[in-house]
Amino acid sequence: MQTGKINVQTENIFPIIKKFLYSDHEIFLRELIANAVDATTKLKTLSALDKFKDEHGDLTIEVILDKENKTLTVKDRGVGMTAEEIDKYINQIAFSGAEEFVKKFKNKTEVEQGGLIGHFGLGFYSSFMVSDKVEIRTKTYKKGAGSKAVNWECDGSPDYTINEIEKSDRGTEIILHINEESNEFLEEHRILELLNKYCKFLPVPIRFGNEKNWEKSETEKDEKGEPKEIEVEKPRIINNSNPLWKQRPADLTDEDYNKFYRELYPMTFEDPLFHIHLNVDYPFNLTGILFFPKVKKNFEMQRDKIQLYCNQVFVTDSVEGIVPDFLTLLHGVIDSPDIPLNVSRSYLQSDSNVKKISGHIMKKVADKLEEIFKSNREEFEKKWDDIKVFIEYGIVSEAKFYDRAEKFCLLKNSEDKYFTFEEYKAKIKDNQTDKDGNLVLIYTSNPEEQHSYVQNARERGYDVLVLDGPIDNHFVNTLEQKFEKSHFVRVDAEVADKLINKADALPSKLTEDQTKQLTELFEQQVNKATYHISVENLGENDIPVTVTQPEFMRRMKDMSAMGGGGQFAFMGNMPDSYNLVLNSNHKLMGQLLATEDQETKVSMIKQLIDLALLSQNLLKGEALTGFIKRSVDIIK
Repeated sequence: MQTGKINVQTENIFPIIKKFLYSDHEIFLRELIANAVDATTKLKTLSALDKFKDEHGDLTIEVILDKENKTLTVKDRGVGMTAEEIDKYINQIAFSGAEEFVKKFKNKTEVEQGGLIGHFGLGFYSSFMVSDKVEIRTKTYKKGAGSKAVNWECDGSPDYTINEIEKSDRGTEIILHINEESNEFLEEHRILELLNKYCKFLPVPIRFGNEKNWEKSETEKDEKGEPKEIEVEKPRIINNSNPLWKQRPADLTDEDYNKFYRELYPMTFEDPLFHIHLNVDYPFNLTGILFFPKVKKNFEMQRDKIQLYCNQVFVTDSVEGIVPDFLTLLHGVIDSPDIPLNVSRSYLQSDSNVKKISGHIMKKVADKLEEIFKSNREEFEKKWDDIKVFIEYGIVSEAKFYDRAEKFCLLKNSEDKYFTFEEYKAKIKDNQTDKDGNLVLIYTSNPEEQHSYVQNARERGYDVLVLDGPIDNHFVNTLEQKFEKSHFVRVDAEVADKLINKADALPSKLTEDQTKQLTELFEQQVNKATYHISVENLGENDIPVTVTQPEFMRRMKDMSAMGGGGQFAFMGNMPDSYNLVLNSNHKLMGQLLATEDQETKVSMIKQLIDLALLSQNLLKGEALTGFIKRSVDIIK
């Protein structure tokens, strides 16, 4: 029997480990199983190199829960350890790192989650966060002297013991004697939850107890002579040890990818729009699959759907700053051995390899989108309404992505026709150019609510884009910065004749005094803080009164409401303001001025104003009730 004192002078090493090693104690199970996978992988490698000549047999890693004895065991049949290796790898290396750990953090009150392990080699010691005592029972694969099985024990103090024991097969068992504060880890459902979270795709099979399933019997028949459904108990294997991202894309079908998508997200009932299979071996190693999901109209920002792995070991699903921001809306898996396993997200974000990976993923996504667009534009257009939020978000947030995306980003008009940026500029250049030579891109943000405005614009031969997505305010601003001599205007920002500032203008049928009188009559019936009255010389067939909202003010308020107003954030608290545009050439204006009965005149003015407000969905409450009653009276 060997006894000894661990090579560390500070007596409070274990309290510090328990407090600071990870803020989330559940990580211990990932650490222990990752070590078991490493030991098993080493044995496979030795066997492949002909340095291990025995049969390696069943290499399944077992997780064994014994609630009665309050133990949790992780058991592998990997390379195992000798007493000398236990002394070297458990007592010396880890705790020399632990001493440095103590010196650095003993006076700290807070340590960022996961920010230490990768630097100090303390993965195994995460087990002491949840245990009163830890045992290691191990037997090396090696033959000859020094190959006896040994048992190492430590109760959370710097003292340990090593004994020779009888153990029939090679490999290692880590036995945790769970402490009172960590009783949750003695519950089967909790361990199952952690195994599914951290170990779902590890490359070595992992068993946790048994599970019951219904299967067709090979011997028993039902009344109809069909194979009988019987309940069968089988070993519960947690993981898929050969996940799709490790396989060759050429060997896979779309159905394989859709099936794997449902394996990743069991509560998802829709297939993804399409996928991108990543497979890179230079200048770094990276595999993975990214899926474009269908995004709902209300644009639910779910940024925890990409799972980050290191050699099939789950690292995190919080990938902001690790992949480009717009790609956090995608679903899927990224796996790279060049991503450090046990470090904090802030460390990952500053790591040079991770930055290269981020840029490469963006390039691969752009390549795939361009390939789909070029090879089958018709299919690409069919999916556009579902994928445009990803592409528009990328254009808004990543300048480098814009340089690629301008080739395949589409603009859809109110006739459901699609155009690239260059195609659309060519389409409108003859008819939608203002007096200064600038292209004017007219758009609607809500084709239903703004239908009358769209119709009026189209009657003048203008083309109207549909930009009704959740981030289209920001998208429009970005395109205005990118497009030369162009600007966007929403279809209800001006009366149709004024959407494009041309040199010619219609004459007015009213005198200057009549125009002034008309303005005063309408001002008496509106809140002048909200509505500004203006008189325009429009066509006789244009509607008599129109409500418009100035493009700049409305756009800044919309951006502020989305939290992206910047210096315009204050505008979110400002009241709305509108223009009430009177058509001086409509015959009703002349009739209104000629009407002598004051009550009739006021009723006509209110009806015209309410009709204009109704067209913009601005007539509500008491005002809407008054409009309905007045309309009935007019009909009577």
